[in-house]
Amino acid sequence: MKIDKIETFLVPPRWLFCRVATDEGLVGWGEPVVEGRAEVVRAAVELLSEYLLGEDPLRIEQHWQVLSKGGFYRGGPVLSSAVAGLDQALWDIAGQAYGAPVHALLGGAVRDRARVYAWIGGDEPGELGDAVAEHVAAGMTAVKMNASGRLAPVPTPAEIDRIVERVAAARAALGDDRDLAIDLHGRASLPAARMILPAVAPLRPLLVEEPLVPEQTHLLGDLVRGTTIPVATGERIYDRAGFLPALRAGVSVVQPDLSHAGGISEVRRIAALAETHGALFAPHCPLGPIALAASLQVAFATPNFLIQEQSMGIHYHRGGADLLDYVADPEPLRIVAGHIARWDAPGLGISIDERAVRQADAAGHAWRNPVWRHEDGSFAEW
Repeated sequence: MKIDKIETFLVPPRWLFCRVATDEGLVGWGEPVVEGRAEVVRAAVELLSEYLLGEDPLRIEQHWQVLSKGGFYRGGPVLSSAVAGLDQALWDIAGQAYGAPVHALLGGAVRDRARVYAWIGGDEPGELGDAVAEHVAAGMTAVKMNASGRLAPVPTPAEIDRIVERVAAARAALGDDRDLAIDLHGRASLPAARMILPAVAPLRPLLVEEPLVPEQTHLLGDLVRGTTIPVATGERIYDRAGFLPALRAGVSVVQPDLSHAGGISEVRRIAALAETHGALFAPHCPLGPIALAASLQVAFATPNFLIQEQSMGIHYHRGGADLLDYVADPEPLRIVAGHIARWDAPGLGISIDERAVRQADAAGHAWRNPVWRHEDGSFAEW
């Protein structure tokens, strides 16, 4: 069996899919994307395809090594994301070739279902409470929220109070039997993070995500030692070597993204590295159905898995396509009582609606994240 065709599809709201076809009719799908830079990753996939065309798709580890290390200059989000999508597609083909789900190829399932959380939006406490109530009514057991919008380098007492008020509103709507995760999105400076974490700690968050930008991973140790909240990070870290400083700093939860951090092959190794440091695994995934399916395949086979992000109804997709719009059968990704049940179809185990994907690609997209400014006109983290 040989790889004979690789295609990419730029699909709304902000995704990039890839399709890897073989001369024996097996087709694998992947999701290689950097949000806001999808066109650049598309070019990287096209370049890396030179290494795969005509090759045996089942030599996944060999291909990962070549795709990741075959160039003298390595790493970074664009290359790692291109590798990630191709890697997902190769695992999808392998599962079909062997007649087994990817989680079986990774050593077998360790759980029957994976817990997921929902995103909540709304800038006002009242809106947050309503959004939480909707998810609770739908059976969700955990939600995640941005702690704030733009943050001053040293927030005023009023800014801190507004963060606490929003988190408190969400906690009140959730009650104490459900979990609330807080995302600082790298918007906080070190002084701001030191102010925010103790202020929200009494509300007992499940975790606080990305309290600092990844360039400041060396500063995480002070934050970890100064809070009882589990500190999480990793959506903008792309390999094992990048996670090692965070784990040595004592983070409690790693959040590699299956579409950024080298795909299934590398993320399973990141999860194992985290386990040796006593850290839990919560894959980042505000993306599409292929990325979610790949994430769940790893989650089903990973002992230190905590919870899975998913993008149904997420604020980034408003006015565009939603998670299930490109799958022919939504059943495998159905959420019941806050969990997605393990499924055993071969490969990634989802059926992509190829006609819908091709139609969407004809329109394409040019999604970009906002660029924020502080009141003095200087750059602010989004």
